[in-house]
Amino acid sequence: MKKSGLLLIIGVAIIVVLAVALALKKAPEQAAAPGPEAQEEVPVLKVGCDVAFPPFEWQDEQTGEFKGFDIELIQAIAEQMGMKAEIINTAWDGILPGLLNGNYDVIVSAMTITDERAQSVNFSDPYFTAGQVIVVRKDTEGITQPSDLKGKKVSVQINTTGDFAASKIKGIGEVKRFNLAPDAFLELKNGAVDACIMDIAVAADAVKNDDSLKIVGAPFTVEYYGIAMRKDREDLLKNINKALATLKSTGKYDEIYAKYFGE
Repeated sequence: MKKSGLLLIIGVAIIVVLAVALALKKAPEQAAAPGPEAQEEVPVLKVGCDVAFPPFEWQDEQTGEFKGFDIELIQAIAEQMGMKAEIINTAWDGILPGLLNGNYDVIVSAMTITDERAQSVNFSDPYFTAGQVIVVRKDTEGITQPSDLKGKKVSVQINTTGDFAASKIKGIGEVKRFNLAPDAFLELKNGAVDACIMDIAVAADAVKNDDSLKIVGAPFTVEYYGIAMRKDREDLLKNINKALATLKSTGKYDEIYAKYFGE
C-alpha cells in the first residue's frame, strides 16, 4: 500500500510539472500574439486647422473638443478613406508653411481656393461656396456696400480673403489685421473700427450670437473652400475627391451641412 501510494504521488507530481511547463511555454506566445485591434490599426490623417472660425471650426470651452462643419466633414472624409482624422490646431498665419513643412497631411480650415495659393499646394474639389460681407454695429447708418468704406477703419483676419478684399477697396481709411476672427469682431464691437469684413457664414454666426452687430448689403465676392495638400500627394488628392463625392451622393454631406447652416 505504501509503495503504490508513493508511486501515485510521484505520478501526480510529474503531471503537475509538465502542465506548468506547458503553460509557461504558451504564455509568451499568447502575450506576443496581437489582438484584432492591434492587427487592424487605423491609419491617421493629420489635419491642420485654425480652430477659431465658427461655425466651421471652434473648440468647446467646457470639453476642449474640436467642433464645427469642417471638423465633422473631414472626419467623415477620413472615415470614408478608412482613416482617422487627427486635428492639429494651427495659427492661420502659419498654416500653409506648416503644411509645406510636413507638419500635417492636409489643411481643412475654411480656406478659399485662390490662384496664388494653388501655386504652392493642391486643392480638392470645392466643398463650400462662400463670399465676403460687411459687418457693422447695430446703430451704424450709411454703410451698405464696399464703396461706403472710403475713409473708414475696417477689421479683418490676417491673410484671409477678407483681408485681400479689404485691401482692394479704393480709399479705405485703415485695415486693422488680427490673427483670430473673434478678435476682429471684438474690435468692431468696442468701436475701434467702423466695420469688419468677413466670410458670410462666419459673419452670420457672429451676428446670431451678438445682437449688437448686423450684416449690411449682400456678399460682394464669390469664393469656394477647398482642402489643401502638398503638390506631391496626388494619391491623397484623388482619394479625398473620391470620398467627398461619395459623401455628397449618399446624403452625408447634406446632413452635416444642415446641422450647421440649415436646409
